[in-house]
Amino acid sequence: MVTIKGYEKRTNSDGEEFFILVLQGGVTPVKSKETGRIYFTANTATATSTFDEETCKEIIGTQFPGRIAKKKVEPYEYTIPETGEVLMLEHRWEYQDEVLDEITEQLIDEKQVV
Repeated sequence: MVTIKGYEKRTNSDGEEFFILVLQGGVTPVKSKETGRIYFTANTATATSTFDEETCKEIIGTQFPGRIAKKKVEPYEYTIPETGEVLMLEHRWEYQDEVLDEITEQLIDEKQVV
């Protein structure tokens, strides 16, 4: 399950404002490389929306099927806001819905239908 935890206002390259949703996946146990101890975390991701700010406020807490999954991407620099440390990352977290993915794979282009 995925939960909408919040939203943020963004501006596109044309100067138009829009809202993104902050999504959080389920609780996951992780083993620390440093201590070897288990701790629990929940991955987060963002997704664009067509909602206005009022709707974004109203849907906080909404849960729906899917998960937050790690996706490999081209390497990029990320600065940790609290420390200023710069990291090179090769992944991002994104929302995935296996049912929606399967339905999309089954779609037939209307132009191909005889």
